[in-house]
Amino acid sequence: MPAFFAYNVCMLQYTIRNIPEHIDRMAREKSKKKHTSLNKILLEALQKGLDTENEIEYHDMDDLAGTWETDIDTDAALASFEEIDESLWK
Repeated sequence: MPAFFAYNVCMLQYTIRNIPEHIDRMAREKSKKKHTSLNKILLEALQKGLDTENEIEYHDMDDLAGTWETDIDTDAALASFEEIDESLWK
């Protein structure tokens, strides 16, 4: 998918009206202080305000770590995959 379409499909854009001057000033000051974009500062503020940091789901299977159980029947069934058929390599 071309980047143009991916951006428009996946990245939503909002227009926020009536931003109080003090919030604008604080966001711009923070942006300047951190040497980062105003957009990034505002996205971070939204994430914190909506508490999305605690809702991140990780799908890295950490919950499976340390749960491996040896099964003799499975090991026997998989043993044939360790054998090399020399006739296929000629």
